[in-house]
Amino acid sequence: MTVDVAVIGGGFAGLSTALHLVEAGRSVQVVEAGDIGWGASGRSGGQVIPGIKYDPDDLRKMFGWEAGAKAAENFGSTAAKVFELIDRYGIDCDDTRSGWAQPAHSKAALPAALDRCRQWKALGADVAELTKAEMADLLGTDSYEGGWIDRRGGSVQPLSYTRGLARAALSKGAFVATHTAATGLSRSASGWTVSTNRGSRVNARDVVVCTNAYSKQLWPKLEQTIIAANSFQVATRPLSANLDRMVLKNQVVASDTRRLLSYFRRDRDGRFLMGGRGTFANPTTDGDFAHVERMLARAYPVLANQPIEFRWGGRVAITQDFLPHLHEPEKGLLFLVGCQGRGVALQSKMGEWIADYLVSENPAALPLPVTDITPIPFHGLRRLYVSATLAYYKMLDLVR
Repeated sequence: MTVDVAVIGGGFAGLSTALHLVEAGRSVQVVEAGDIGWGASGRSGGQVIPGIKYDPDDLRKMFGWEAGAKAAENFGSTAAKVFELIDRYGIDCDDTRSGWAQPAHSKAALPAALDRCRQWKALGADVAELTKAEMADLLGTDSYEGGWIDRRGGSVQPLSYTRGLARAALSKGAFVATHTAATGLSRSASGWTVSTNRGSRVNARDVVVCTNAYSKQLWPKLEQTIIAANSFQVATRPLSANLDRMVLKNQVVASDTRRLLSYFRRDRDGRFLMGGRGTFANPTTDGDFAHVERMLARAYPVLANQPIEFRWGGRVAITQDFLPHLHEPEKGLLFLVGCQGRGVALQSKMGEWIADYLVSENPAALPLPVTDITPIPFHGLRRLYVSATLAYYKMLDLVR
């Protein structure tokens, strides 16, 4: 196959990139090692949250006033991209648009949450502060001290949304090959050749690699730039009528202010879904999810004895500076890594930015500058590092 662009990875970022490229008239081949959405995209919490881990004031300090303000504007638009694509292509993914709430887990955490709300409100975002009583009414639990709501947010059934992106890309003429793992990248007469485990090859002028936490030695040192941390989730049985009327009754989704945060929502069948950081090792037994079930009971005592119907986990890519990274080690070869748990909205919008960059060849089309591939120091000790960090954050959450 010879195309304009080869995209490696069939998740949010890869499929959004492919879709926006074919919309711009480019020919695209997507290769995915598993099924569509097999990795982090299909296993995500499904929360559509605008922005990134840094607040607007932080971005101005990091990049200067003008560039930081532009970055805040760009990242604030990510959730809208998800709902735009859903509407444009009729993606059936149980989407909700009632907002994302960030409840404060302690009185000490409340001022920072309210300040975050203030910063986004100053930029014109549809946000509002919530008192303890208002948060309790919204979430159906009095475990939190107030906080704020960002009405730009919402949720999707993540696997359905990912498959919807694939269908949209196919409808516009993209080629998609599943169970086709990229095994090598080499220069070719037309630009690059992507070799695969099936013996097939893709020749393309440009290659975009969107494998994130599931990157496997495709390029030197790329894996050493991220921590591939596990995120675990559990889902209860559908709630009874009384609980259904009480818990997250307005379809809002939430993630709290803990460093080891809890994130939760309801699904279309009335289940309550709770997620949080997991151990570095992949889960093998139900007991590996015990800490998430304790988080559920702590946030919602009324659900403490609710039977758990499903448990699952997946890896998210965390960079050392908690920013998404774009790397272009050679002309025509672009890597995207790092979502920090905001993948649904961020990676959907990243696909548009990457497509604009490849079409225009203008770096200004990207939300952040392209950076060098820089391994995290002592990356070989990542298991120890992650375990120590989790223990430290857990201690801080208990005292603050």
